[in-house]
Amino acid sequence: MIKNISMKARSVCKVKSGRVRSLTGLTKQKIRSKILLKLKKQKEEDRSKKSCLIKEKLLKDPVFKKAKRVMFYIAFKGEVETREMIASAKRLGKIIAVPVCIKNRTSLRPALLDSCAHLKKGPYGVSEPVASRYLALKDLDLVVTPGLAFDKKGNRLGRGKGYYDRFLSKIPKDTPSIGLAFRFQILPAVPITPCDVSVTKVLSA
Repeated sequence: MIKNISMKARSVCKVKSGRVRSLTGLTKQKIRSKILLKLKKQKEEDRSKKSCLIKEKLLKDPVFKKAKRVMFYIAFKGEVETREMIASAKRLGKIIAVPVCIKNRTSLRPALLDSCAHLKKGPYGVSEPVASRYLALKDLDLVVTPGLAFDKKGNRLGRGKGYYDRFLSKIPKDTPSIGLAFRFQILPAVPITPCDVSVTKVLSA
C-alpha cells in the first residue's frame, strides 16, 4: 500500500515555476536561505488561502481518513498553517499529537493535544504543550510533517537540526508521513545525505 502512496506523491509534487528550478544545484544552506525569505515575504492572506486549500486536500486524503491517531506540527515562521486542520481532525474524532522538543536528547516526542491543552514556546520558539502526555511511536497512524523544501520523490529539507529525520527514522516503516508545503517549496530535486528521511507524499498549494 505504501508503494501506491509513493507513486501518488509523484503526481502531487509537480513543479510549475521556472523560479523554483533556479534553486536546483544549490547547497542545502542556500536553499534554506532562499525558501525562508520566500516564506517571510509571502502575504498572510496568501498563506491563509493556500493553507486552506492544503487542508481540504488533507481531509480528502485516504490515508488521513483512515488514521485514528495523527501527529501534526504547530506552524512556525510562515509554514503551512495547521490550526484549522487540527480543529477539523478533532471534530472527526481523531486523537491528535504534536511534537515536543527534547533538546538535551535532540529528539521529538508526540505529545497529546487535547481541548484544554496550554501551549508554551519550546527550545527553538515552536509552540508545544505545557503538560505532556505522550503517544508511543508505534501507535501513530500518520505523521504530518513540516519542511522548508521537498521534491517529487518525497525527499525533504528541514531547518538543519535533524529532529524530524531522527524522528521519522524511528517510527514503524509502515507508518505514512505527509509533508505540507507551498508550491514554491517544491523543487525538482532536494540535496540529500544518508541521514535524511523522506516523506511518503507531499500535499501543496
